[in-house]
Amino acid sequence: MTKNPSSSAVVPGILHHLQESVALRHHIHAHPELAFEEHATSELVAGKLAEWGYEVHRGLGGTGVVGTLKKGSGPRRLGLRADMDALPIHEETKLPYASQHGGTMHACGHDGHTA
Repeated sequence: MTKNPSSSAVVPGILHHLQESVALRHHIHAHPELAFEEHATSELVAGKLAEWGYEVHRGLGGTGVVGTLKKGSGPRRLGLRADMDALPIHEETKLPYASQHGGTMHACGHDGHTA
């Protein structure tokens, strides 16, 4: 089995963006929004996707965002999905990036998926 020449760049590429991804996760975790109320999170995600060169479509289902990145002219596609909504739960973790919105928190990892 031959190794894909571009696969050797994947891990360094991820590591290059690690600090920014962690900062995004912490920000999203600290500012949770319930389902269909993720206006600030949606704008943050849309802004980052646009900054990174994606074509951005906002407002799908209310607060949904779709980013499209075209590379080359081939027919292959890859889809990634991330939930942005939080749960109506009071966070008691005392983490430095704990929810700043009483009674709402990201308890399912959506902050990590979105980042």
